Formats: sequence, structure tokens, C-alpha cells
Amino acid sequence: MAAKPKSRLGIQSVEVAARILQALAATGRSLPLRDLAKAAGMHPGKVHRYLVSLTRSELVAQDEASGHYGVGSAAIALGLAGLRSVNVVRTATALLPTLRDEINETVLLAMWSPQGPVVFALEESSRPVTMNIRVGSILPLLSTATGRVFASFLPSDEVSKLLDAEIKASRGGKPADVQKLLDETRRHRLACVSGDLVPGVNALAAPIFDHKDRIVGVIGVLGRSEELDVNYHGAAATALLRTANEISRRL
Repeated sequence: MAAKPKSRLGIQSVEVAARILQALAATGRSLPLRDLAKAAGMHPGKVHRYLVSLTRSELVAQDEASGHYGVGSAAIALGLAGLRSVNVVRTATALLPTLRDEINETVLLAMWSPQGPVVFALEESSRPVTMNIRVGSILPLLSTATGRVFASFLPSDEVSKLLDAEIKASRGGKPADVQKLLDETRRHRLACVSGDLVPGVNALAAPIFDHKDRIVGVIGVLGRSEELDVNYHGAAATALLRTANEISRRL
């Protein structure tokens, strides 16, 4: 009978902190202390003590207005560092500069996270656009081309909570209208946005698929509204789709 592998000694406090971080990441949104403690299966007082240190180290961020706790910038940086070893990241980032130079527009690569699409790489063109989007930014689903692509091609159970929250927050959005928008994105394998998130900035986005035809990332194009044509059959859209298809082929 084979001997059982010996368990190595560790640092319990680190494992407890990791448990809190895992609970926070699994929910996909910011949480009040009581809900986070419940998700982690721990007493709120104990969780609060750990959150003090996790917030100081920027692994957790606390919203000043609501007091809710969310994933911090240091945790996002760790996640991005881990993604660098993924094949899709290596393949896509190698082709982004070529796409940027071909259309002379800012291009990006986004990956999925429990909080939504995260900008992983950004290549600015010689005519950069003014916007508050950078590496590590988490993008909304409905008002960005990148978000719409993820919402269209990911399994519904992965996006339903975030999607429902955005529909409620928009107050004017109807599920039927959203479904029509996502159906159009699936049909073209492309999303087009005209100044929805940032006035004066247009965007295009296309999905990247792996060998099992599962979406594993999104590449997007950003440009000034007077310069970036967001027609489904325009030059930028054609170049974007060609690049996305080439990345998928290599995967």
C-alpha cells in the first residue's frame, strides 16, 4: 500500500486570507462585510481584521461611499501576471502591434474575470483617444464593444448576474432589447459602439476562440468618432476580424 504524501507545514493566516480573497473573487462583485464573511464561512469580526491588512496591501479595495469590499489593484495585477503564461495572451499580444499599425487606431486585448472584462494589453496609435481606459480597467458589458462580445459568446450563467445588474442600473434597458443586441453581435461575430461609454469615441470588438470554439478573449479597436468607421464591413472591422480569426486559428 502506497504511503500517503506528507502534508507540509504552512502559514495558516495566509491560507485564511486566501480564503477571503477566493470568496470575494467568486461572487464577481463588491460585498458588504457581512455578506463577504458569509461567503467565506467565517465570523465577520475575524474577516474584518484580515480585511484591514488586505486593504493596506491593495489586495482588497473598499469603496468609500458604500463601505463594500472588492478586488484590489494588487490582486488584479497578480491575475494579469498569471495570464501572461496563457497561450491566447502570447499569441494575441504578438499580433496587436501589427493590427494597430495597419489601421492606425488604438487596439486592446481583454480577458474575462469574475468582475467582467479586464483590459490586459493596450497598444496606442499615433492618434490616441482621450479616455479613462488602461491596462487593468474593468469594462461594462452593454456600453462597450468588448463587453458585448463577452456577453454574447460566454455561457449565460457566467454573465447573467452582471448583465441583470447593468440592465437594472440603466433603468431604460429592456431584456428583449439586450437580447436583440447580443443576437446581432453573434451574427456578425463583431460588436460596434458609437460613443456609448465615452462621447466622441467609437469602438469595435471581435471574439477569440480556442480549438473547442470557446471564447477565450476579445480584441478591440478604439478611435475618435470622426476617424474610426464602425460599419460592420468597414476597413477597420475587416482588419479586426481577420486578426481575431488568425489568433483563433493559431490556438
